[in-house]
Amino acid sequence: MGKSTIIPFGPQHPVLPEPVHLDLEIQDEKVIRAIPSIGYVHRGLEKLTETKDYNEMFYVIERICGICSFGHGWGYTSAVEGLMDIEIPERADYLRTVFHELSRIHSHLLWLGLLADGLGFESLFMHCWRVREKVLDLFEKTTGGRVIFSFCKVGGLRRDITPEMQKEIISVVQEIKRESEPLMKVFLSDTSVKNRLCGVGVLSKEDASALCAVGPVARGSGVNNDIRMTGMGKYLDLGFKPILAEEGDCYARCKVRILELFQSIDLVEKAMLALPEGPVDVPVKGMPPAKDFVMRVEQPRGEAYYYVKGNGTKHLQRMRVRTPTNANIPAMVKTLQGCDLTDVSMLILTIDPCISCTER
Repeated sequence: MGKSTIIPFGPQHPVLPEPVHLDLEIQDEKVIRAIPSIGYVHRGLEKLTETKDYNEMFYVIERICGICSFGHGWGYTSAVEGLMDIEIPERADYLRTVFHELSRIHSHLLWLGLLADGLGFESLFMHCWRVREKVLDLFEKTTGGRVIFSFCKVGGLRRDITPEMQKEIISVVQEIKRESEPLMKVFLSDTSVKNRLCGVGVLSKEDASALCAVGPVARGSGVNNDIRMTGMGKYLDLGFKPILAEEGDCYARCKVRILELFQSIDLVEKAMLALPEGPVDVPVKGMPPAKDFVMRVEQPRGEAYYYVKGNGTKHLQRMRVRTPTNANIPAMVKTLQGCDLTDVSMLILTIDPCISCTER
């Protein structure tokens, strides 16, 4: 055995989509240990709750992450609504579910494009992002924004969609499904992709559970902890069931995201067809009382946890967010132990890290 060497990996690296910084202890081209460094892009967003009232704080929260901006907005507003005992209209709940699943489609297509880029499939990368643009165009037509669109608010939604928009959403997701099917076959069937992903970075079900992994990382190892099964939104009414894989390797995590992509398309279509009439918001009176409330949302990367504490004024006393990448870092470190140095970038990619979420 040769002498071990510590080399830095990131925060700038050609394959990494996010500024991940690891110190890798290497011995004979094998990773013995990975030491994550957190705080490279820390912004101190939670501290701002002392200077922003609970309505203004929404605009800060949805900027935790651009890709997951709707989910962060939904988690925060639902937490404040729970704090203030506000029940939103059923139509608003359906539309929140629809836009959250559209965000999941957008996020998974973005990630699949990044994976294709990491594998060296530049054309596949471009096609994944081309299809993803259709979701962003829908966001722009319905909310006015493509990435940050401030659709949620405490008490429901800021605006409604028209019947024409409803029909267009169904049409566009059907188009996305048709265009995605041949692309996804490459990820699931191509020999080159399988050689890079199958049997690499295995995370056992026991380790995934013990390390509290969330999202596709956990479900790729057979751990069923999808928050959508707990009554969030309208998922149970739409017949939602989590997608699991048992292998626990990079290929399994990729497969789970691909199957979730098509599942999200079906959920959007079902929700649009079942969308009830009625208002999309209710009046909000009073201030957040002196108590606390917890809300959990299944973001594209996994469970996000939102904690709010009121004190009877317009400013929350405390606001805390725990994001899925934050929960998945121990699992990422575990999968890196014993891997080849050449597989490090691929392993990090299949965790789908979001450092702007993690370093709030």
